[in-house]
Amino acid sequence: MSRRVRRKVARRGKEKVVLPSYPEVEDEVIGSEKNEVVDWTSLPDDTVIQLMSCLNYRDRASLSSTCRTWRALGASPCLWSSLDLRAHKCDIAMAASLASRCMNLQKLRFRGAESADSIIHLQARNLRELSGDYCRKITDATLSVIVARHEALESLQLGPDFCERITSDAVKAIALCCPKLKKLRLSGIRDICGDAINALAKLCPNLTDIGFLDCLNVDEVALGNVLSVRFLSVAGTSNMKWGVVSQVWHKLPKLVGLDVSRTDVGPITISRLLTSSKSLKVLCALNCPVLEEENNISAVKSKGKLLLALFTDIFKALASLFAETTKNEKNVFLDWRNSKNKDKNLNEIMTWLEWILSHILLRTAESNPQGLDDFWLKQGAGLLLSLMQSTQEDVQERAATGLATFVVINDENASIDCGRAEAVMKDGGIRLLLDLAKSWREGLQSEAAKAIANLSVNAKVAKAVAEEGGINILAVLARSMNRLVAEEAAGGLWNLSVGEEHKGAIADAGGVKALVDLIFKWSSGGDGVLERAAGALANLAADDKCSMEVALAGGVHALVMLARSCKFEGVQEQAARALANLAAHGDSNSNNSAVGQEAGALEALVQLTRSPHEGVRQEAAGALWNLSFDDRNREAIAAAGGVEALVVLAQSCSNASPGLQERAAGALWGLSVSEANCIAIGREGGVAPLIALARSEAEVSILLYSKYSGQVIQVFYIPW
Repeated sequence: MSRRVRRKVARRGKEKVVLPSYPEVEDEVIGSEKNEVVDWTSLPDDTVIQLMSCLNYRDRASLSSTCRTWRALGASPCLWSSLDLRAHKCDIAMAASLASRCMNLQKLRFRGAESADSIIHLQARNLRELSGDYCRKITDATLSVIVARHEALESLQLGPDFCERITSDAVKAIALCCPKLKKLRLSGIRDICGDAINALAKLCPNLTDIGFLDCLNVDEVALGNVLSVRFLSVAGTSNMKWGVVSQVWHKLPKLVGLDVSRTDVGPITISRLLTSSKSLKVLCALNCPVLEEENNISAVKSKGKLLLALFTDIFKALASLFAETTKNEKNVFLDWRNSKNKDKNLNEIMTWLEWILSHILLRTAESNPQGLDDFWLKQGAGLLLSLMQSTQEDVQERAATGLATFVVINDENASIDCGRAEAVMKDGGIRLLLDLAKSWREGLQSEAAKAIANLSVNAKVAKAVAEEGGINILAVLARSMNRLVAEEAAGGLWNLSVGEEHKGAIADAGGVKALVDLIFKWSSGGDGVLERAAGALANLAADDKCSMEVALAGGVHALVMLARSCKFEGVQEQAARALANLAAHGDSNSNNSAVGQEAGALEALVQLTRSPHEGVRQEAAGALWNLSFDDRNREAIAAAGGVEALVVLAQSCSNASPGLQERAAGALWGLSVSEANCIAIGREGGVAPLIALARSEAEVSILLYSKYSGQVIQVFYIPW
């Protein structure tokens, strides 16, 4: 997504709106500068419309309410030809409020079943393109009503997640209601029967692009009846009868591109299709295990047709489509976009290939099959970076998501493949991602920020992100009103804040305040964004200077609020860790006492030591340990039931991690400085578990002064 500055003319799709010019504006601006007063109403109409086009629909509507002139401009049809509802909750009431502006709406993107139910209330009778994701709960009834109300639909895409509740009945409804349909792509449907496909063949004569992706059963014979199809994808679809495919599909008279990636297709079928089809030019068969067996590769015959597989040089193959081969084959997509190629057929092939490849690479990255390291390093990373520069927004998003996904080895411990991450960096991927993150389109912002966050787990990449100005960009995105964007940006700051050299830069960029504000903004219903914000603050709080910034920004109150009210263990753990780090600078600032004096802080931490999740217990005990070095905190912890809770924790953690054992013992040690607490520890049975911990393999040093049974007992254990 790139911003385009327009003068006097605004374009939306095929519509061209000529706007009035204002020759007197320059003089007005000069006059306003002399008076040091900026009159925003003096802006040309086309400038205002261009500014509004860079806003999401809510902000656009808010700006339109500023004055009468802008209200009229805000209703301009060119501003409402395309609408992306994915990042916002769109219920029936919201859709009804937008209806007056959507009379000329042509392109709509939505997310989830609730938004799907609301689409008909937009009253967008002229809708041409409809694209939805998170469609698992969308039913036949909902989809049937949508297509019945939008008979002008030319493109319908649902996916890439599975449409589990949609059946062949809905596909028949699409055929009956949308005779102008040109493109149909559906993911994860259980069965698409012959009757449904034959209905498409009979009632949709312009249907040229079909994608039945990740389905369980598709009628192969019926697909051979869709004589209008030029591009067909059955990627990821199981239970295909390849013998039938090889006998039927090669007869399709207009078939130019075929995608059978991520299936069990074999070399015989591939060869028959390539040699028998007169129209077929490109066949994608990426990540097909049967085909890729070493003894099968030599059996594939292409007869001059283009075959894209893991064992082929994809860039070189694509470059061969052009009469003049590019000097650098890796730039084939870029050179094609920049060329003045008027070959309509070739442009259609390349546009389809961008979409197909972005989908294949993302799905392959998600499944993370073994044995693809060489492919990712030599071709996969480069393909994703090329696709990130596509003019198709959904292709850009999937490519960025693919980069975020393919580097991750293990989600549990956030480990990534350093070779893959550095391959992205070496090919200029960091700058490309940051440019996408600066886009005004929120879908690209969130996916680019996610990729930056994952890649930044690698220290070298994190350094490159910082050097390219990524910290400032992420700090800005963390202030977004879009929760998904803010969440991914917070994740990026969390990973970058691991490096000591980046903490100061994050604070200087306003990142601390942005993270604290996130907690207040999404205090309910945003577990992901809260965990990331608290995790980033925890890392920053480990630095003395940054810890003061966190406190000044209201971080103590925000983190205590999370510790007290949030039920999600990830948020609890990071909030407790952040409070522990804030309290660790008792010798250099007043944060230790500030945390202890925050209403409900100590009670919340004591309660968290009883959590069923070890990570939460460990961080809560660590926070109490640090806080116990302050005299007032020490007594307040005991008053909040801290002695009893920590003794129970010590009794239960003999088989726990060394970190938990150390913190449980350390917190009791800190409390034991008080004579009253010593007595309480002994009375609660705390000496025995401490002795047991001292004998464990954990590196625990305990200095416990305990007065019990009228005697002062000093116990000093040296770690084993």
